[in-house]
Amino acid sequence: MLADELLAETLARTPLSPPDRALATELFYGCLRQQLALEYLVHQLVARPPRTVIAQILHLGLYQLLFLDRVPAHAAVHETVELAKRHGSVSETKFVNAILRKTVGATRDQLLKNAEPWVRLSHPLWLWKRWSRRWGVEQTTALCEWNNQSPPVYVRVNTLRTAPRTPLCYPIADPTGLFDSPSWKNGELYVQDPSTLVAVDVLDPQPGESVLDMCAAPGGKTTYIAQKMQNRGRIIAADSSNTRLGLVGENCQRLGVTIVASIPCEGTRLDRCLRGDLFDRVLVDAPCSNTGVMRRRPDLRWRLEEKEITRLAELQTKLLTKAAEFVRPGGVLVYSTCSLEAEENEQVIQHAPAGLTLKTQRQLFPPQDKMDGAFIARFTKK
Repeated sequence: MLADELLAETLARTPLSPPDRALATELFYGCLRQQLALEYLVHQLVARPPRTVIAQILHLGLYQLLFLDRVPAHAAVHETVELAKRHGSVSETKFVNAILRKTVGATRDQLLKNAEPWVRLSHPLWLWKRWSRRWGVEQTTALCEWNNQSPPVYVRVNTLRTAPRTPLCYPIADPTGLFDSPSWKNGELYVQDPSTLVAVDVLDPQPGESVLDMCAAPGGKTTYIAQKMQNRGRIIAADSSNTRLGLVGENCQRLGVTIVASIPCEGTRLDRCLRGDLFDRVLVDAPCSNTGVMRRRPDLRWRLEEKEITRLAELQTKLLTKAAEFVRPGGVLVYSTCSLEAEENEQVIQHAPAGLTLKTQRQLFPPQDKMDGAFIARFTKK
């Protein structure tokens, strides 16, 4: 189970006030992001490794003391010790209390000053090496620091339900109650990072056109395409997952999108469903390693393996090749990912099939562009 699914399931069966819910979310994701740094701190502070549950309790306490400003030190120590009482022995509880009180007054920089940079920034060594080779230590440090921040919630204004606003996509200062608000229920807003709008802006769909979204779920880009088309024309939304494709339908209904038809089909096999069908514009938002959105997926850095990038690049190349078959002559194809890896981006478009002409390409780098990472390439068909 993914981290966000586990948290959602746990919070659904745990009655908490909005502030406590927000703190629990911050502690959960924060400890995931800082896992390597916290493991290093525990190793430095104790002579003998504690039991796993006690180590995790220490992580919670240390995170509050060293990575959060809003929790008073005495409260962090007290609550963590109370947690240790429920899950450990008397000696383990005294041990947790002693370690935390020893830490009070120290700073994160002081305790991590001798740690290797990837440990201090809590990223896997293989990822640190990969990024450092490409961007250098300074840029890689900036990227890791970006990934360790709690991401803001952005919403896109749905102009099919409400008047246009500037900016079209903006952050919500306090998202508490967003999903119960009239604006949300009326379909005026959709949660979406500004980076995900760029691919659709580059695609530039027009009212009355036909568009194929080859990897559509959960529907953020699909519904934005419909919005730019003023809900006039035809959109085919395909995805390999029936469950996730259901989310496309739900989002279309709430947002007032009526021009989307869904096809449950994996992208490389779409010719079985779309026999001879050609489109004015095709979007391939390909499955990828998601390294550009690591800030939003705190567990990803610990799940992802380097060999997965090679496997995904092979799939992406197949999807791009298949997508070209559905573009009418003179039409537009946009290939995009939320990856930062060259194998999934620049190297994939180098294998674009004959007949496609590369017009533009762009890599969004989070510390520089102040939004999630993404890659976008636009082709036209001869």
